[in-house]
Amino acid sequence: MAGGWAKDGAVSEQIEASISDELARMKARRAPVGESLTHCAECEEPIPEARRKALPGVKLCIDCVAERDAAFKARGGINRRGSKDSQLK
Repeated sequence: MAGGWAKDGAVSEQIEASISDELARMKARRAPVGESLTHCAECEEPIPEARRKALPGVKLCIDCVAERDAAFKARGGINRRGSKDSQLK
């Protein structure tokens, strides 16, 4: 496939970089760190011991996590190529 001024494999490298960035962002978001709290950081309800054992470092109760996940909005991906179409948006 002709790539213009791009070197061979540049598109594959861009795709791999985008995937790596997104995986790192997801791992950072999901990985609780430190000691689990006994009470939720937002509503101060007790966090069950089974949840604290299953997810070391947990800070929120199930209800608060469910609310936060429901409010999450997917963000657009990054267009590393800077194509003409992406600049028109």
